[in-house]
Amino acid sequence: MEKTRKLVILGDSAFAEIAYEYFTHDSEYEVVAFAVEQAFLKRDQLFGLPVVPFESLEAHFAPAEHHFFAAITYVQLNRLRTRLVRSAKERGYRPASYVSSNAFVWRNVELGEHCFIFENNVVQPFVKIGENVVLWSGNHIGHHSTIGANCFIASHAVVSGFVNMGENCFVGVNTTFSNNITIGRDCLFGAGAVVARDVPEDKVVKAEAGEPTGSARRLNRVKE
Repeated sequence: MEKTRKLVILGDSAFAEIAYEYFTHDSEYEVVAFAVEQAFLKRDQLFGLPVVPFESLEAHFAPAEHHFFAAITYVQLNRLRTRLVRSAKERGYRPASYVSSNAFVWRNVELGEHCFIFENNVVQPFVKIGENVVLWSGNHIGHHSTIGANCFIASHAVVSGFVNMGENCFVGVNTTFSNNITIGRDCLFGAGAVVARDVPEDKVVKAEAGEPTGSARRLNRVKE
């Protein structure tokens, strides 16, 4: 695939390494560097590419010539990734998305900017996915469902039809959502949870309990 766009990956963790592989071998983007906030900068190279301070990124890579992807996981219910995305956009960098060539995304799916969709995802007709969403491998997003901005859905989750999921949710592996339900923002679903009814915002749902308990935001120590 011809490389027509230059990309800086924000982060140098395992997700950043994975993002490098996918963007390099299955996209039109050429990864040229990594950027990390100065307080967490511990190395100056990764895969032979420079790792530079995020705060001084413009000194190394011009915003007008580079896209970015924030390869950050679900820390603080995805707010860390959201903050970095907002900062990069305000500084003139353009957000990149990745959709695996081995994912099935129907033609009329509405996909927001700065999303990452791994292999073997099935995204059915009339789905709406907000900006800054990560779908790890092997999920099913059912028809007419909406996934809010800044959500992170781990592997092998099943979202049935007509599910409305709010912003900043984390969905653990093998979680199942019944159809025609509404999920409030800032919710956390443990691995293997089965969700058969509406869930209000800011709740934790565990597999063994099956009912929403506690505050997801307190659990994740979110600081506004």
